[in-house]
Amino acid sequence: MTGRFQTISPVDGSIVFGRALDGAEDIERTLSSAGKAFGPWRALRLEERCAMVRRFVELAVHDADAVAQELTMQMGRPVRDGGGEVGGWLLRGRTMIDLAAQGLGDIELADRDGFTRFIRREPLGVVFVVAPWNYPWLTAVNALVPALVAGNTVVLKHSEQTPLVAERIGRAAKEAGLPAGVLQVLYLDHGGVADVIGDPRVAFVAFTGSVGGGHAIQAAASRRFIGAALELGGKDPAYVCSDADIERSAANLVDGAFYNAGQSCCGIERIYVHHDVYEPFIEAFVGVANELLLGDPRDASTTLGPVVRIRNAEGIQAQVDEAIAAGARALLDPNHFEAAKRGLPYMAPQALVDVDHSMRIMSEETFGPAVGIMRVQDDAEAIAFMNDSNYGLTASVWTSDLDRAQGIGESVETGTWYMNRCDYLDPELAWVGVKDSGRGCSLSTLGYAQLTRPKSFHLRHTPG
Repeated sequence: MTGRFQTISPVDGSIVFGRALDGAEDIERTLSSAGKAFGPWRALRLEERCAMVRRFVELAVHDADAVAQELTMQMGRPVRDGGGEVGGWLLRGRTMIDLAAQGLGDIELADRDGFTRFIRREPLGVVFVVAPWNYPWLTAVNALVPALVAGNTVVLKHSEQTPLVAERIGRAAKEAGLPAGVLQVLYLDHGGVADVIGDPRVAFVAFTGSVGGGHAIQAAASRRFIGAALELGGKDPAYVCSDADIERSAANLVDGAFYNAGQSCCGIERIYVHHDVYEPFIEAFVGVANELLLGDPRDASTTLGPVVRIRNAEGIQAQVDEAIAAGARALLDPNHFEAAKRGLPYMAPQALVDVDHSMRIMSEETFGPAVGIMRVQDDAEAIAFMNDSNYGLTASVWTSDLDRAQGIGESVETGTWYMNRCDYLDPELAWVGVKDSGRGCSLSTLGYAQLTRPKSFHLRHTPG
């Protein structure tokens, strides 16, 4: 007997989707099919796999308007922003396909002493992809496309909050003509996930989610000699230098902190501002933040939707309340945002000053529309504060000096370093987390390395 789940919309509390969870028989059937499909799929020429995966990528989001509407109802993102995820899915998918020949090509070495030598990248087998709800298309494509292109078969487990994404991905795989067993979807609870990871037919796990979830995945994978890529949380900092364009910096950092209701692993969660520009930055930031329109995300004018669940909103509010009780000061008046009167999960954005690193708002992942802002004396103090974190996914500096930006970036412990940009992912660059932000590398040509294993060929020539 397996349980059931329902997806409750944060927009209006309606039931968006429901079905039975997959049980042991479903897991066995799926993994058996994936295992059988692996040999024929890897045997196809790279060009053939790329062509089929490209069709899959295009078909999955061909009805962009419907995809955006579904995203809104499942996790509350304003419908006006749904197209961004569609575009991101296409860009990342197409980019990884275009990089395949370079990322998967043989590493040729010069002949030596009568030997031909080269290193070939071979697929691993069945790759298990576990994707979250906050960017359900973008986080899935990071592993799905390169895994398939490399010759692996894939089993996808998506969040119970965004099952309609998994449904579309499953349908697109069939419509694109991917062979049976090459890409399949399972609906699992935590026990089911552990069972799949423990199965000897699974060769690799790609997980995106919380630090706690990453520990659970790692613990399950550690019982076997298989790899696990972990894309986890963030407490991403920004530093506004004394020479920054204040208006531009404030506008971009408001977007970085509050886009998607702050529910982004690479969103801005703490801001450090040089004392020379602190007051004008605060004024500009508050002005832009007060222009946000919190409301029903189905309305095209809404720029800030609800948080995904009431319990998530309660956790975010607890961080804000604790900080204020400890001496922090709120810059934004919740009453300014009319829809906040509906109650949670409709949550007004908040920015706090007079904060310090003893407060959870500056040390623990918030994952919501709340950010702390601190004054700093110089670059050295900003670097020290940015590095004072268990996380290291992205960080940004706001300055007009390229050399200054590069120099500061070399001292900041982070996977991606931005100048005058934040909360963005370039698929031609490696996506990497340090410390509790995870392990492994996705995207770019380097992203193929974790989804393949190197095999060395050392071939002695037969004497003539």
